[in-house]
Amino acid sequence: MEEKIIIAGFGGQGVLSLGQFLAYAAIRDKKEVTWLPSYGPEMRGGTSNCSVVISDKQVASPIIESPDCLIAMNKPSLIKFEEKVKNGGTIIVNSSLVDIKVQRQDLNAYYVPLNDLANQAGNVRTANIVALGAYIQISKLFTKETIEEVIKEQFSKKPKVIPYNLKALELGIEAVKVSV
Repeated sequence: MEEKIIIAGFGGQGVLSLGQFLAYAAIRDKKEVTWLPSYGPEMRGGTSNCSVVISDKQVASPIIESPDCLIAMNKPSLIKFEEKVKNGGTIIVNSSLVDIKVQRQDLNAYYVPLNDLANQAGNVRTANIVALGAYIQISKLFTKETIEEVIKEQFSKKPKVIPYNLKALELGIEAVKVSV
């Protein structure tokens, strides 16, 4: 098993931390993983993406030419990375911010209103966790329990945000269950 994921958006959307959550979950499940961030010099508000490779075997390179999955947090990211997704791959689109559809017919596209659901969870900054919930529901790569443990661990120094993030995770899972 090897899963290659590109997460892309603009700085401040939690793109890099979403990749880290996947990496921590992979480590928790004793999988091999690489996480490679990429962002413009402007940071918050500028372009941001990361590549995550999760495998049962040692990962040879963190560079991804053809991802299995793209999580597009904004419109420029969908436009930039759609063509790179492998045939039969998956794209999760933040339909709260992206007003276009995936053009390719050979992909599985999921339109999830990440920002709207994050607001419903009680904190707009949890849109990346909504995306994480959608991703684990689609990929079946990790259990909900594994991700919940990672969230609790990563936010242990900010315990008041844990309930918002757990709610966001659940809303992401449920959003994809409904659309399938």
